[in-house]
Parts: sequence; structure tokens; C-alpha cells
Amino acid sequence: MSTSVPVHAVEQIVLDGLSKTYASSDGEVIALSPTSLTIEPGEFVAVVGPSGCGKTTLLQTVAGFVTPTTGSVTVGGTPVAGPNPDRGVVFQSPTLYPWLSVRGNVEFGPRARGEKRAARKARALEALDLVGLKDFADKRPYELSGGMQQRAQIARVFVNNPRIVLMDEPYSALDPFTREQLQVQLLELWQRERKTIVFVTHSVEEALFLSTRVIVMSARPGRVIADRKVELPGDDQPGVRSLEVLGTPELAAQKAELARLILEAHG
Repeated sequence: MSTSVPVHAVEQIVLDGLSKTYASSDGEVIALSPTSLTIEPGEFVAVVGPSGCGKTTLLQTVAGFVTPTTGSVTVGGTPVAGPNPDRGVVFQSPTLYPWLSVRGNVEFGPRARGEKRAARKARALEALDLVGLKDFADKRPYELSGGMQQRAQIARVFVNNPRIVLMDEPYSALDPFTREQLQVQLLELWQRERKTIVFVTHSVEEALFLSTRVIVMSARPGRVIADRKVELPGDDQPGVRSLEVLGTPELAAQKAELARLILEAHG
């Protein structure tokens, strides 16, 4: 995959007065209060908040899976009217086809677009190499660990070269060791590819470690209560953040501040 930034990557994601209300047997449920945000190209933005605060609703609206009740989402000035390959989605649980090999899963998008067999195979292997799974290309998903399946899902998204990668708590079901490994690998991928990433998580620490910017949401009905640029030790140096920053006073202070904001909004 090319590491150059495509021309279309200069486009912004703009949420303008976005809200979502669902109907239920007990009446209307406001999942997301009117929200306005601008996400710049190449940013790694984490969205954090308590369960039910509208994080996933926000992400699914950007993906085009959910239609807003009010407001709009635009990418490069074009309204989001439905799903699009330019917005790749990594779900909480891997959504791999069990009857296909790992490579077959990664090739699925290029194959659906009619890409020639040799070309799509080469690109699939390149994507698998990026996530450290090239040697497992011929395995079936059930032969992989949970962490490896999630890496395969990320490869399946990146092989389509989307402008934007939307990630909905992709590491929440993993053990802490595997989770930390994949966090570092994701940072390496982001630094290499410079995709715009929007990452939903319950973990304030994960949000701070991964992102360049954290959006904090209140309890339902969800609203933005903080928008913080993330600055951690070593960010002024080239390279990917080390796991060592997890033990620094700087991260601990920012984590305490954001956790306090969430608790205050919840109360």
C-alpha cells in the first residue's frame, strides 16, 4: 500500500447540529443531543464516555448506517447519505466470513469491485503484512486468536484504502496484554498511512494513549462536555508513542481530569 497521502484526504468530517432520537415502547429515547464537531484530515480522534452516551450512534451516523434526526454529517462538504468504502468500519467483534481464508476475507472488498485476482492477492498480502498476519494468510478465522482476528479485520478495512477509519471499541473484549500490543500496532499503522481515525472507547486511558484529540461525552442524552488535544511525553519526537507513557504523571493527570468531567456530567 502506498504511504503517500491521497488528494481526497484533505477533506474534513463536519458534524453540524447532529442528533438522534429513537422510538421505543416507553416513548422517544434521545441517544444523542445536538452535536457539532469538525475533525481534520489525518487526526486520530478518540470518543470516550459512559455506556449509552451516544458514542456508537455518533460513529454509525458518520459511517452512514444511521440517519440523524436533526443536523447533518458531511465529508469534504458532501452529505453522508449511506455507507461508503471511503469510510471503513472496524466493529467491536470481528466480522470475518468463516468459510473464507484470512486472505480471502481481506480480498473480499477488492474482489467485489472487480479487481484482478493477482492484484487483489498482492494487496491483501501487503495489508496482512502490515498487521503481522502474512504468515497466517491461508488459515481460517477460527484458527486465529481473538486478537489476530481483530488484526485481520483491520487489514480488511485498510486494504480498501479508505479516507476515514471508524473503530467501535475494537479492543474491548481482549486481554490487557493483547490490547496493548494492538494499540501500539494501530499507532504504527496510523503514522504510516495517516488515515483519519475516529475511535470509540470506554477507556479514558486508551483514548489518551492512542489519540491526538479526545472528545468526552456525557451520559445520555449524549453531548460533548470536553474536547481536548492530547500531549504526552515524547510527542515532540519522531516515532510512535511507547507504552512507557502509560505510567507517566502527565497521562495520569489528564486521565484524572477527564474521568472527573465524566463523573460530574453523570451525576
